Amino acid sequence: MNNSLPPVTSAPEMLPKQHAVAKSKWHQRVMLLLMVVGPGLIVMEADNDAGAVSTYTQAGAQYGLHLLWLMLLLLPVCYFMQEMVARLGIATGEGHAAMIYRRFGPWWGVFSLLDLLVVNFLTLVTEFAGIALAARQMGLSPILTVPLSALGLILIVLTGSYRRWERFTIGLCVLDAFWLLMAAATRPSPRQVAYNLIVPNAGPHGWTPSLVMMIVAIVGTTIAPWQLFFQQSAVADKRLRFSDLKNARIDTFIGSVFTVAVAGGMICVGNVLYVRHLPFTDPAQMAGLLGPICGYWVQVGVLLFMVNASVLGGTAISLASSWAVAEVRHWPHSLQMPFREAKGFYVVYGVGTFAAAVVVLIPRAPLQMVIIGVQVLAGLMLPSAIVFLQLLLNDRELLGDDLVNRPWNNVINWVVIGVLFLLSLVLAVQQLVPSVLHTA
Repeated sequence: MNNSLPPVTSAPEMLPKQHAVAKSKWHQRVMLLLMVVGPGLIVMEADNDAGAVSTYTQAGAQYGLHLLWLMLLLLPVCYFMQEMVARLGIATGEGHAAMIYRRFGPWWGVFSLLDLLVVNFLTLVTEFAGIALAARQMGLSPILTVPLSALGLILIVLTGSYRRWERFTIGLCVLDAFWLLMAAATRPSPRQVAYNLIVPNAGPHGWTPSLVMMIVAIVGTTIAPWQLFFQQSAVADKRLRFSDLKNARIDTFIGSVFTVAVAGGMICVGNVLYVRHLPFTDPAQMAGLLGPICGYWVQVGVLLFMVNASVLGGTAISLASSWAVAEVRHWPHSLQMPFREAKGFYVVYGVGTFAAAVVVLIPRAPLQMVIIGVQVLAGLMLPSAIVFLQLLLNDRELLGDDLVNRPWNNVINWVVIGVLFLLSLVLAVQQLVPSVLHTA
């Protein structure tokens, strides 16, 4: 009688199979996330455009690190705003402009569309202004570089592939991490950075009207109206579904954190001028001052990444306008389509891009003043855009019980709207009745 037991597979021999299953599940999650990543990261980092470079570096040059707390405060606001947009795009499969027309009627639809197109065009002007400023500092003629940049922005979208455009644009986003290296090269005090991140303060001069204007400009460049339209249209164009919502939220969160970190890096770079009491005119002029202090590579880096920011912002903003117009006009509108199948969509993109480039080439145009002014205008127009978003996200007929806003969502939104209206009111009083506000 054979009493031997049948061979038993040892635990070590079982582990590879279990590990393979676990690795396979992990790999599937990562691949699904990578397939969804795009709209959230792009919409957030594209807002660190030429206007943002000018605004954040000027904030650092004029107020040092004292406004870092505002960036930390804006981080959750950025995420919550864009998460709602992603949720709305997945639930409806339509762009933001189309939804406003359908739910609120033609009058409000025209109002929101014209509002968007005006701010987008002026913002696009700032992108080319950034290219012109950087080109002059590098000894290149804006008459050559600006039209070539406009042509490049148009060629980016004429591939007939959303994926191809998205990969290229994500590459530009990742390059912006270079701002963190430049910030480290300026050697800001870690203690001061930590303190100003956590403790809201106005700096040594107090709450002056100019500081309020800078805060409105920062809010306007960190949360811009075009972002609401862009991400929803991008989500619809990418054809994300309900099963993608979790990864779309992760995508938006990653984009929010990365964007705020890069913006903080820009403030730290500008802080060098504040510490040394050097004048600030624009980021290109700042780059020339930084060379002898932080190294030639920082000087070149500021100029190159100013151009990178302009290209990234330019393509996203132009697409936001093109998607919105095409949605309202019921034209074919997808980066998946070649030019012959979506002519109106691509023509709006091209005409707006070249028109903005022409404005920048006007002799002796005050480019830095235009850049900051546009950010303030965007901040003033933002509350109305958020009100439309808030109403849409509370529409149970549209979203159902699962995707409609929760009470805490609404509390955050109305607080943000209230603060923005208050800042807009203070800015209006400053401009109309300057004597009301004391300037230190």
